[in-house]
Amino acid sequence: MDLMALLIQIIVSTIVIAPILWLVGRALAGKEKAKFTDAIWIVVLGTVIGAVVGAYIGGLWAALLMFVVWLALIKHFFDCGWIKAFAIAVVAVIVFIIVFFILVILLAIIGLTLPSLWL
Repeated sequence: MDLMALLIQIIVSTIVIAPILWLVGRALAGKEKAKFTDAIWIVVLGTVIGAVVGAYIGGLWAALLMFVVWLALIKHFFDCGWIKAFAIAVVAVIVFIIVFFILVILLAIIGLTLPSLWL
């Protein structure tokens, strides 16, 4: 496990995922339960645990375990039940996909494409 890659993954994940998770959590769990710092903790812990699980288990078992871990983190930090945690996770993924496609379209409009950014 490369610690520098893990650090970069934590920073990028926190910047990208935490705000979306926080907004969806506020909408579904309530603003008094879903704090921005909670969303940051969910993302940081989920990323670190995911890296460890992926390094030692891998495959479908790791994916299933990480799904449960992310739900447990949402449930714990946003103080909600399993069903609401599942709803928050699903809506956050949908919002993330929508934001991603909007960014891709905006980048294409200004003349940048994702492959050209990677070069």
